[in-house]
Amino acid sequence: MFQSNFLDTLKVFNEGNSFEAYQFMGCVRTHESGQDGFRFTVWAPRAKNVFLVGDFNNWEKESMYPVFESGVYTLFKNNVYDNQAYKYAIETQEGQIVYKIDPFAHRFETPPKDASLVYDDPGFHWHDDTYLKNRNKGPVNIYEVHLSSWKKHYDGTNYSFDDLIESLLPYVKEMGYTHIELMPVMDHPLDASWGYQITGYFAVGGRFGDPQGLKRFVNAAHGMGLGVILDWVPGHFSQNYDAIAYFDGTPTFESDNPIMAKNLRWGAHNFDLGKTQVQSFLISSAFYWLKEFHVDGIRVDAVSNMLYLDYDLEPHVLNEDGSNTHHAGIAFLRKLNNTIHKTFGNVMMIAEESTSWDGITKPPSEGGLGFDYKWNMGWMNDTLRFFEMDPIYRNHHMDLLTFVFVYMRHEKYILALSHDEVVHGKRSLLDKMPGNRYNQFAQLKLLNAWMMAVVGKKLNFMGNEIGQYLEWRFYEELEWNALTNEYNKEYQYFIKVMNGLYRTEAAFYEDDMEVLWVREENAMMFIKRKDFYILMNFIPHQHDAYTLEVKENGIYDVVVNSEMVEFGGNWTYQVSTYETVDKRIELVVPAYGVLVLKKRR
Repeated sequence: MFQSNFLDTLKVFNEGNSFEAYQFMGCVRTHESGQDGFRFTVWAPRAKNVFLVGDFNNWEKESMYPVFESGVYTLFKNNVYDNQAYKYAIETQEGQIVYKIDPFAHRFETPPKDASLVYDDPGFHWHDDTYLKNRNKGPVNIYEVHLSSWKKHYDGTNYSFDDLIESLLPYVKEMGYTHIELMPVMDHPLDASWGYQITGYFAVGGRFGDPQGLKRFVNAAHGMGLGVILDWVPGHFSQNYDAIAYFDGTPTFESDNPIMAKNLRWGAHNFDLGKTQVQSFLISSAFYWLKEFHVDGIRVDAVSNMLYLDYDLEPHVLNEDGSNTHHAGIAFLRKLNNTIHKTFGNVMMIAEESTSWDGITKPPSEGGLGFDYKWNMGWMNDTLRFFEMDPIYRNHHMDLLTFVFVYMRHEKYILALSHDEVVHGKRSLLDKMPGNRYNQFAQLKLLNAWMMAVVGKKLNFMGNEIGQYLEWRFYEELEWNALTNEYNKEYQYFIKVMNGLYRTEAAFYEDDMEVLWVREENAMMFIKRKDFYILMNFIPHQHDAYTLEVKENGIYDVVVNSEMVEFGGNWTYQVSTYETVDKRIELVVPAYGVLVLKKRR
């Protein structure tokens, strides 16, 4: 007979309100009837029978017990040890046996092996209380990382979490970033999916290490004052048949409607976000990373796929009135954000959302979705289109840059130059820039200054900061040897200096930007941020005696000139201080140049 509290717990799970379901679902160490062991619990609502197989029973099918009408099967076993492999053998209603992973497993075999692994959590001693109390209150400048291709060992093997503690964290700190965003570290079978085709929503991918390794990584990052954000994919999941797709032989985590269940665009399956058990599963997954790993934020991938019924390729199933609003997806996102913010308070929930949906970062009480930030895809697309343009036409297309000023405070944005912009034939940021190598780097500096000038938090994908020329390739490390080439090291130093300004000067990370003027006739822009003035020249023409009109008379110091030799430019000398005459400064503006001035107080 099952204890009443276990039945009550399963009832909450089935109602969609169990947010730490990993504490009782899956393989959990327990002490029952005077014995230490593990209880295995799995949701398979339309299975005929469920069996447990693994190293501990010579992979012979051992019957699990159905828990009344809960759709859950469970079994307690002793003589089970850490790191033993296991699966569920599910008998479908047609009598077929399918072998499946444990959806709640905390570890898996490293691909191409695919069994779940028993994990006996030894606990962890955290040292980040002070950081957690104050996290996410200051500037947010994110370094986006794909762990297995940032650097590799000489033999091509991946860096472990401990390797990354010694190498990645000091580098990110030195470069002046405030947060690291990790592309999905959850278990996934195919490297080429970059982690976005997840199978293990509660498991650290074995190619990166184990749960203890990720905890050491986050703990060390917090000790250095760095936040950690994880990418997470609640909209779709891997279609591998050994994983959670058609888990009990029928649509389980996906919709019963085959059109809605299949995601043709990504070769995946869509979660049925209206199923209450799926809600418990997914929200528990988010809780797992936030609570057990102390991560500081979650970037929710592919939010648009959860907002629209027709975001995928045809065919579509629309609402009865012909509308395309995904009501279940919207309700789930509101529930997700409400629950997380109520529980964790100061974590960041970030939406990767590519449409003009209104209210992504507004609270649900005001009709919004409740995210803290949204990636500004419009700014990214307009900006890159402008910079890829032949400079002789830029003065006619300054609207590509200025349009963001119309809506930049409508949502809370992150300006992202992410991995998506440097793959699939889109070319690297450096290769997007027209002109010779010298001018390409000059424009990269200009692009970075433009990002720093506009209202919004910042995100830069790894490799962007060193001027990598080739597209990002997930199967090999970044082009670190490029730093021995002309201009790369100097460009990296420019990024470090600009990051330092952003991190230490409230003028750069607060939202008080004022556009003083945009000169379309010569493609220039002048922006004020408190006592800082940022002048950007978007064409390859130097102005030898340019008159700059400022808001106040006084003394102005040149903080950054992108054409100085230490940044890879040609200038060896710059007048460091100017005194205004009738609120005017006369100076030389370099071609493709950035000048950052600060009024002396």
